[in-house]
Amino acid sequence: MILRGLVVLLACMNLAVALWWWLHTPPPPAAPPLPPGVGSLVLLGEAEAPPSADQAELASVPLPLPEAPVCLSIGPFGTPAQLRAAMSALTPWVARIQYREVLAGSLRGYRVYLPAAASREEALASARELAARGVRDYYVVTAGDQENTVSLGLFRDLGNAEARRDELLALGFPARLEPRTEQVPQWWIDLAAGPDLDWRAALGGEPGLEGRPADCAGLVPPTS
Repeated sequence: MILRGLVVLLACMNLAVALWWWLHTPPPPAAPPLPPGVGSLVLLGEAEAPPSADQAELASVPLPLPEAPVCLSIGPFGTPAQLRAAMSALTPWVARIQYREVLAGSLRGYRVYLPAAASREEALASARELAARGVRDYYVVTAGDQENTVSLGLFRDLGNAEARRDELLALGFPARLEPRTEQVPQWWIDLAAGPDLDWRAALGGEPGLEGRPADCAGLVPPTS
C-alpha cells in the first residue's frame, strides 16, 4: 500500500511539472545593443508632455515696453495666412503689436481703346471704320463709365499693349493706352519695440516687405 501511494504521488508530481513547463512563457530575448549615436524608441506615453496652455501663452507674451520705443509699420502682407505667420513670429520680440487692413491699387494689365464718342451712333461708325480697315477684336462699350468707347484689347504685357496701340495709330485712329487697376486688401503690422529689433531676421528674410516709421501714439499709451 505504501509503495503504491509513493508511485501515485510521484506520478502526480511529474504531471504537475510537465503542465507547468507547457504553460510557462519564456522571457523575450534581450534586444541587441544600438549603434553609437542612435537613440532608442520611446513610447508615446513615455515622451515628454507638451507645454500647458499657460506655458504656451507665457511664451508668446510681448516684451516690456522700453523707455524709448521704436515704432514701425511692416508690410504689405497679401493674405491673412501671411499676416498670421508674421504676427506669431514678431510677437515675442516686441512690446506692442497690432495689424490693420487697407485697400491698395493692384495692376491687372493694360487697356487699349478709342476715346468715348459723343453718341452711340458715332461709336458704331468708328467700329465700322475699324472693320473696313481690317481691324479685328474690337468692342463698343454701351454702358458704364467707359460708355461709347471702343475697346481694342486687354493685355497683361505692356509691350503687347504698346504694339496694339501703335498699330492703330499708324492706321490713323486715336488709340490710347491706360493701365487697369483694382482695389485689393493688404495688411500691415504696427509695432513698438526696442531699437535693436531685427524684424527681417524674425520674419526669415521674407521678400517684398518694408518697414516704415510709424506714429507711436496708437501703440503706446500716453504717460500721465
